[in-house]
Amino acid sequence: MNIPLKETAITTRRVRDPRLDFFRGLGMFIILIAHIPNSTWLNWIPARFGFSDAADMFVFCSGMASALAFGSVFAERGWLMGTARILHRIWQVYWAHIGSCLVLGALVVTADQMLGTHEYVAKYTFDKIFDHAPERLQQLMSLRYIPELYFDILPMYLALLAMVPVIMAIARVHHALVFVYMIVLWSLAYVWQINLPAQPEGGRDWYFNPMAWQLVFFSGFSLVRGWWPAPPRDWRILAICIAYVALASLVACQHGYYCHAGFGYVPAFGEINLALAPWVEKTNQGILRYVHFMATVYIAWYVSGEFGRNLKGPAVEVIRRVGTQTLAVFLTSIIVAPMLGIFIERIGKGFFVDAFANILGIGILIAAGRITGWFKSSPWRSRMPAARSDAV
Repeated sequence: MNIPLKETAITTRRVRDPRLDFFRGLGMFIILIAHIPNSTWLNWIPARFGFSDAADMFVFCSGMASALAFGSVFAERGWLMGTARILHRIWQVYWAHIGSCLVLGALVVTADQMLGTHEYVAKYTFDKIFDHAPERLQQLMSLRYIPELYFDILPMYLALLAMVPVIMAIARVHHALVFVYMIVLWSLAYVWQINLPAQPEGGRDWYFNPMAWQLVFFSGFSLVRGWWPAPPRDWRILAICIAYVALASLVACQHGYYCHAGFGYVPAFGEINLALAPWVEKTNQGILRYVHFMATVYIAWYVSGEFGRNLKGPAVEVIRRVGTQTLAVFLTSIIVAPMLGIFIERIGKGFFVDAFANILGIGILIAAGRITGWFKSSPWRSRMPAARSDAV
């Protein structure tokens, strides 16, 4: 999706590749739709047609954006200053995670009070915090307790950011050692099932195991840094990728969701799906899932054209602008999505209600991106440069 950047020229300021922001913005819309409960649009997201989904896109693009935002600091200012820059970003994302948890908790309590119910605090699992508030707040602040449903991805991103200084130190020795690190850490997660606990009393681990998902994050990071050379633009590779993605769509449906591939028509597809489960699991980034995602990356890179020349039009520009402010947009989506789910549930499911809720949510994300960009541009100051996008 992005043209790999040569390490020898990494200190030079570059024009931002529009493909990165386009796919980040697209991922934001998909993540919103994927998190709106009670919506039939959930049945048509990419996860219903393949092993990988928008989470992989989000993490991969975050790796690319992190290489652009932080890699040059390491190269130009040294390892210590680069690490300081990473710590600053960790501080920002940490408080974004804590703040979003508290905001959504307050909103579901308000919804229950307004509707005269007690169901939404439990439905969105905040009862597990409120019923044990003293200890849970301590655990929440120290990331020893990760709330369920909406708050899995930012803790994982914090852990990935913390690995960046390690990766940059390893790369100073030899770039090949970066891939050794990635494979060894992924093996610990996937083969030996090593993960972090999501609650002290046990029984639940981090939904996104950072030791596994670093494989996706640092794949994007390595492409931008130039450690992973650009693949050739070859129609035969494209054909192989398309064939793999097409075949995967037949057996990729998750149980419990509407299956477009036709498990009801060809029961053998369902049996294959169960057999492949260990190889496509999400928490520990199953190898077939990773291969599927990288195949979609190649297809997107090939189809979008050199430097995104095929990505044109007003809709592309709207999506791209959303992608320049992904942290703010992502935080908005995890607050808006459950509220829209409550709206659908109270009004009643239906084509027009679903369409209204999802389109409203998309409009809110577009507005959030525009407003954030406007504030970052410091319009109250004269002759300020355009707002820089965040690295998430």
